[in-house]
Amino acid sequence: MRDDRSFIELKARQRAHALLDDGSYRELLDPFEGITSPWLGAQGIVPQADDGMVVAKGTINGQPAVVVAIEGAFQGGSMGEVSGAKMAAALELAAEDNRNGIPTQAVLCLETGGVRLQEANLGLAAIADIHAAIVDLRRYTPVVGIVAGTVGCFGGMSIAAALCSYLIVTREARLGLNGPQVIEQEAGIDEYDSRDRPFIWSMTGGEIRYESGLVDALVGDGVNAVKKAMNDALAKGVPAKHRTDNYDDYLTRLSHFDTRKQADTEQIHALFAREVK
Repeated sequence: MRDDRSFIELKARQRAHALLDDGSYRELLDPFEGITSPWLGAQGIVPQADDGMVVAKGTINGQPAVVVAIEGAFQGGSMGEVSGAKMAAALELAAEDNRNGIPTQAVLCLETGGVRLQEANLGLAAIADIHAAIVDLRRYTPVVGIVAGTVGCFGGMSIAAALCSYLIVTREARLGLNGPQVIEQEAGIDEYDSRDRPFIWSMTGGEIRYESGLVDALVGDGVNAVKKAMNDALAKGVPAKHRTDNYDDYLTRLSHFDTRKQADTEQIHALFAREVK
């Protein structure tokens, strides 16, 4: 059945529903469990009952699967102690299923600014657990990441995105280690103007990331397009070599990059020329 809704406009729970087979959705630690961060209330921030992290089990094309979706509208999709633990545990359980002969697929909808500053150390520890869980799980099954928009994927979770077996983005997506506001704050507006949207997307947008070979599929915003790319990625199986296994090559390229010049799209194309698809 065709689904022409905008994937970007869907909330995290709707995204997980859309990616799983009809009628197979079963949520773990849903809002009625009341799992909230213990650190937000003291700062006058109203917690969300699921801490902005949706973990759903079901099937994709009839095969067991887990979909983890971050709610970008809550605290900018930031990762804290509870939300990070939910994602890490879901991935760890999927790996355990695979070791026990239950081939469980994994899809991550990444809509996140990175670690939640109110829970910095705890959030960082949780993100480290997520990284380890992805590396463990991707030995058995592809871990597919989807960055749709509008928050993008930044901070420690951009490393999680890089660790995925396959990464899918839309043109509206953004992917980078540091967010535009962080770079502007640290380096100054002359270096990086966070309000210059064409510049921002030319540097970290989905299209340039795809053309640079840092992601595997650039798709339209419709649910059907995202699902097709997800299914294609899962059908490929575990890559013979993951992108992160090429770290020596990336480090060599970066070591020759002239940081005295303001980076632009042309330089990015040149830097990753061998990866252009």
